Amino acid sequence: MECLFARGAPVLEPLNLHGIAEFIKSGRCKSIFLLTGAGVSTGAGIPDFRSPGGMYDSLRPELLTATEKQRKLMRSDPVHVVTKEREMFYQNQFPYMEVRRPFILGTQSQQWKATISHWFMKFLDEERLLQRVFTQNIDGLDYQTGISRERVTNVHGSIANVTCEGCKREMSFDAFCDELRKNIKDIYGVDPTAPETSTHIPCPSCKRPLVKPSTVLFGSSLPEAFFDQLPSLSTADLLIVAGTSLVVSPANSVVQHVPRNCPRLIVNKERVGEDLGIVYGTAAERDIWSGDISCDEAFLELIKLLGWQEKLLKIQHLLPEGNKELLKKL
Repeated sequence: MECLFARGAPVLEPLNLHGIAEFIKSGRCKSIFLLTGAGVSTGAGIPDFRSPGGMYDSLRPELLTATEKQRKLMRSDPVHVVTKEREMFYQNQFPYMEVRRPFILGTQSQQWKATISHWFMKFLDEERLLQRVFTQNIDGLDYQTGISRERVTNVHGSIANVTCEGCKREMSFDAFCDELRKNIKDIYGVDPTAPETSTHIPCPSCKRPLVKPSTVLFGSSLPEAFFDQLPSLSTADLLIVAGTSLVVSPANSVVQHVPRNCPRLIVNKERVGEDLGIVYGTAAERDIWSGDISCDEAFLELIKLLGWQEKLLKIQHLLPEGNKELLKKL
């Protein structure tokens, strides 16, 4: 592959957001890839599952439709209920469904809004600059913007896509949510219309009760699409890594699959990925850190530098409230 830049010298001048914006506007940057993590969704207000006081921390296994052995396992580590046990789901689908019920239905009703970070990706798509988004998030917020679905690879699956763990056939997300409302009890006591007891949701194709959002369970392989799309990174002119600690493998390997002279913009409050070869400071030749600011703040700055303010103002009514406050900077 022909390199755009000379070896041994900085690939952009300057190595900052201004340099990135000028590169994007230059016409030389035609293929942009992103690797995203939880940081791009922080401004959406999605419930925090893992922090103290979050959903896992406050989980009451005694309310779940499960055996005592399964409840004991969940008491020792609440994450077992939704991510860690593939075999548990095959034996008993109810704990997964009951814990995830409000998150799934909230995703359908767009209770949480796509952020400036998500809309920046949509704007890249509109400008025919976006090649692919590798997202580690399962929240489905990428799709709210109307981004081309074929441009998104859900590395760990997505709440917004439903498949059968048995026959692998897809089920309509809206149809699944209808069944979820009718069949799965509400352990949080917020939905008076929910049934008192849970009953199975059968797969429309194989009739087994194994349909669920396509989030990856422990013991399951990552989607083949992730591995199939990795070679396409060889065509990258720019990689943007946003809102991820780069500690989860194999998703973090994305940073190593782009050409040697491909600029890598790290949008994260902390510097990450040094163990993967990302170089910061005066020794950097192609790696750029956006600084100690949020993803939404960094992408807002890029939107201003690119002259895309009108794009953002047209959709400002769709943004979460915290993002609307940021728009005052425009």
